Amino acid sequence: MNKIALIAFALVAIAAARPDSFESRESYAYRAPSSESSEESYESSEAKYNFQWAVSDESSENHYGHQEARDGDDTQGSYYVQLPDGRLQKVTFHVDGDNGYVANVEYEGEAQYASAESGSFESVEAYRPRYSAPDSSSSEEYG
Repeated sequence: MNKIALIAFALVAIAAARPDSFESRESYAYRAPSSESSEESYESSEAKYNFQWAVSDESSENHYGHQEARDGDDTQGSYYVQLPDGRLQKVTFHVDGDNGYVANVEYEGEAQYASAESGSFESVEAYRPRYSAPDSSSSEEYG
């Protein structure tokens, strides 16, 4: 019996003396940010683009489009939209330095409105739900 106790004690001593394999040997420390300037620059270069698009859908009567071009600080463009009254609204614009966008709005065509006589209106009575007590015969089915 003493032999078994001695072997058990020796195994426990060996296990306790062995370092755990899951412990990290690396140490991590927080360092304050350095004052060195980064080589990265978040400032953009001069903007340069040119695009245009248009929508013309007869079924929904949607007709509109946009065109714009920019080269550095020089921005100009135009857009148009077919208005419900039949006119075509055209807007041309440019950027005036620090003053922002300067727009010129023009309309083509005459506004056309439907006459009051051409429209029809039919008064409809508002829906009012009607509730009634259930039949006495139906309550017997569930009772």
